[in-house]
Amino acid sequence: MKVNHSIAILILLVAAACKKHENNNKEIPWLTPTDSTYAPVDPSTPPSVGFFSSNWTAKTFSAPVDSFVKVTFNTPVVTDSMVIDANNVLVKVPPTVYGNNSNLWIGQIVTQPDLMQYITDLKPNIIRGPAGSVSDQYFFNGTDANPKPADAPDSIYTSGTLNPIGSWYGADAGSWTLSLDNYYSLLTQTNSTAIFTVNYGYARYGTGVSPVDSAAHLAANWVRADNGRTKYWEIGNECYGSWEAGYQIDTMKNQDHQPKFISGKLYGQQANIFADSMRAAAQEIGATIYIGAVLYGTPPQTSDDSVIQQWNAGVLKAFGTAADFFIVHDYFTAYNANSSVSDILSTGTSEAPAVMNFVKGQVAQYGAGAKPIAMTEWNIQATGSKQSTSYIAGMHAALTLGSFIKNQYGEASRWDLANGPAQGTDNDQGMFNNGSEAGAPLWNPRPSFFYMYYFQKCFGDRMVYDTVRELDGGITAYASTFSSGQVGAVIVNTDQFNHVMTIDIQHFPAGTKYHWYVLTGGSDNGSFSNQVYVNGVGPSTATGGPLNYASIKPYGATLSGTLKLYVPTMSVVYLVVDHK
Repeated sequence: MKVNHSIAILILLVAAACKKHENNNKEIPWLTPTDSTYAPVDPSTPPSVGFFSSNWTAKTFSAPVDSFVKVTFNTPVVTDSMVIDANNVLVKVPPTVYGNNSNLWIGQIVTQPDLMQYITDLKPNIIRGPAGSVSDQYFFNGTDANPKPADAPDSIYTSGTLNPIGSWYGADAGSWTLSLDNYYSLLTQTNSTAIFTVNYGYARYGTGVSPVDSAAHLAANWVRADNGRTKYWEIGNECYGSWEAGYQIDTMKNQDHQPKFISGKLYGQQANIFADSMRAAAQEIGATIYIGAVLYGTPPQTSDDSVIQQWNAGVLKAFGTAADFFIVHDYFTAYNANSSVSDILSTGTSEAPAVMNFVKGQVAQYGAGAKPIAMTEWNIQATGSKQSTSYIAGMHAALTLGSFIKNQYGEASRWDLANGPAQGTDNDQGMFNNGSEAGAPLWNPRPSFFYMYYFQKCFGDRMVYDTVRELDGGITAYASTFSSGQVGAVIVNTDQFNHVMTIDIQHFPAGTKYHWYVLTGGSDNGSFSNQVYVNGVGPSTATGGPLNYASIKPYGATLSGTLKLYVPTMSVVYLVVDHK
């Protein structure tokens, strides 16, 4: 475990900030506190959040009394100022934006106490199952003895070639997979709820007289078996993609004259049949469910095939008004590219609003009516420099979470809890080491865990408006309030220089102290360190972060007139300000 050299670090930051600006003759004046009348008014729930707001809960922050590292500030040159309006609420934060994904090759993880504790501490609140693309090959009631229906073929088309349908069964007790019973146990142990993806692909590749009726009946039986535990249901996964089961079928084995390739219109027509069957099942058991339709989240490129080009129009015309919410996926960076730090971090603030604006425009254009938006898979897909397991992926996660809240998503689930390197490369998108990473303990948290853990710890239940004034750029900030009275902020510095900020919180009865955590990368692996330091405390192994994260003391300072804060280069600062 590294020693916490907090005071020395702060002195160096002051010196660096002053040196950077000693010749620019432009200093942002320190601000003075303004009106402390605190009377926030919650806005109406945005349609893009909708029923996901029912998950909202008041958050309480327990401020440390003496258990913090006291910091005394000198008078550094101020580079930036931030104004937070505690009365001006942008949106009540739906806890479902902090979600994650499970998968079917993760193993029976509920027997792993360390991992269960990490996930519980992370508080994802919602965990998607059963997986990504293999959801369209999954039979929830399948067993080793009776794996799949007789009309499900042994081979199906994925990525243009016939491949085995795979052994993706809900009742498989093998150590390599996650059974449905243990998925429910995962939810119970981590205080999470579910969002399920039903097998739409079976409606296409099934060889029975009416594959869509068989697939819809299977989905409805899952709703019955679930018995009201799950509200949110997706019809298929990325059904527009050539990699997906059901995109292409063997027409010689199909009995209801479906086309070789899927279309948005066909998916929408068949989704109506799924929805009718699933809603009838929910009514039988007295449950409330919400059914989501798959949309393409970005403007199609000229190189995209006709399925993608016409997908949204077909879905929205055929099923848009009947769907309860819309689903998008996004992996932010260019596919299979050795993306740079700036390429990755820039998408943390640009992609969420771009997708939201595009989807809203598509929904309006085709008259489907405004609905909640869920991004049920997201991550970066950079490769070549261990980007996905680096602290840069953690900074990206902090930027993205704030952007999801700011742009009023109802749900978001990061991909995924544990995954493994893709095709022998180093782009492992898993948050926890599943054993494929040499030199790290099994289930060791990657840097992204720490950035998301502290985000939840220090960000309140309401996002409020803030304004940042900068001399040189590089700062992104998100502000919030807790129902227990504190103000919380997440401040990200993507600049190559240290910054010094003053923060004026308007309409806020400020207390006498403020506390913060500073997350930075290590010195390994060039620009993509696979380590993260929290207030100077680093990992005891080659990768990851400090496993005593829950007990690391925050920095703390006395609040008397002006709140001052150092924001190191390439860092995320998680700030909480006490109230009277």
